[in-house]
Amino acid sequence: MAFDTFDEGINYGGIRSKNEIRTLICYLFKSIDKPLDKATIVEAIQKKGLANYFETSACFDDLISHNNLVSDENNKGAYILTENGIMVANQLENTLPAAVKEKAYTCAIELLEQKRIEKENVVTISKTDKGYIVNCRISGGDVDLVSLDIYAPDNKQARMIKKNFHKNPELLYKVIMGTITKNKDIIAECLNEIKR
Repeated sequence: MAFDTFDEGINYGGIRSKNEIRTLICYLFKSIDKPLDKATIVEAIQKKGLANYFETSACFDDLISHNNLVSDENNKGAYILTENGIMVANQLENTLPAAVKEKAYTCAIELLEQKRIEKENVVTISKTDKGYIVNCRISGGDVDLVSLDIYAPDNKQARMIKKNFHKNPELLYKVIMGTITKNKDIIAECLNEIKR
């Protein structure tokens, strides 16, 4: 297969042809089987060094212009695979290396899970005269289980709190519940989880 893409940022074993990139994008849409936004797909492919960022973005746009992907009416900014796109995925997915498909799929699923966590567990950062207040909310669906304000002296620390909170909001909830109920088993479990 001829290489027709830039190879900047591609790890060993990555893909270097536009047809392979377009096929991988169709494969991801077919495998995940839900509306996805361009940023998630591009990041899933680029994050693991499977293809060049700019080439992946351009291939995504090509799929739209060739009617392989269309906007999802129910999800602003998201796309769905058309019958043409499904045909591409079905006919060509076996031309892609299994390791490439697995890495891209795993990364896409992880990114979607992270987006779900961030959507359900909202963090807001507010500037005050003396620094920043970071409000972390843990959702239980229709109700907030916890809403916690944390002081941060600067914006860098406030962003770090937000990032670490989104890594595992359930852990914070367990720590709070273990502490206020004085449940030593829950606290020990949380400490073990932190050590990992």
